[in-house]
Amino acid sequence: MAGVRWLDGIVRCPYCNSERVLYLAKARVYKCNEKHAKAKFSLKVGTVFEDSPIPLEKWLPASWMLCNDKNGVSSYELSRALGVTQKSAWFMLHRIRLAMQSGSFVKLGGPGSVIETDETYIGGKVTNMHKSRKLRLNQIRSQIPNSKATGSSRYYGKTAVQGILDREQRKVRAAVMPNIKRATLQGEILKHVHKGSAIYSDQAVSYHSLANDYIHETVNHVEEYVRGQVHTNPENS
Repeated sequence: MAGVRWLDGIVRCPYCNSERVLYLAKARVYKCNEKHAKAKFSLKVGTVFEDSPIPLEKWLPASWMLCNDKNGVSSYELSRALGVTQKSAWFMLHRIRLAMQSGSFVKLGGPGSVIETDETYIGGKVTNMHKSRKLRLNQIRSQIPNSKATGSSRYYGKTAVQGILDREQRKVRAAVMPNIKRATLQGEILKHVHKGSAIYSDQAVSYHSLANDYIHETVNHVEEYVRGQVHTNPENS
């Protein structure tokens, strides 16, 4: 599996792409020597098998059974064959089918692909809130420096969300983010998008330096929202 994922034989961290990685044999995971929150990772990180306690020893036979049986495989048959519950087998079948439908078990994009990415804050308008809640929120906001990078002041009480769209596959990856700092947003892009893809974004500071790994083009929303095919408006894709 390691040979399939890292064809050149060099294991890289899926979060920061560093090659300074050690294999912890007892824990059966890798550890990145760079300083970031998620230092340990396994082969499943960044794939459809991630976030599942089911081991690869069961995921891979399940994928083989689904691909090779002309009449299809039921969740009950998969449950008996792998020794998992019917509920787990049902979950596995749906996740594998979705990966087969999109044509990729790993990431969005690739050579020649176009990716759009943008972030926003989601939450109710202060003007629509109850008077007591509005007063309390305005008092808290007045004590916080107005810094967009930290999501404070005008964004306090709202939730940051980042979206990544693959125009060709028409697939979207969206996630709640703790903040919209450069390391956070670009870490999510590195996790979900193949290097070498074309990425279109606005000119937010958080997306600076994407050109190191991607074909990065931007639009300045002060002057324009669309420049040919360069935009972050899905309805124009």
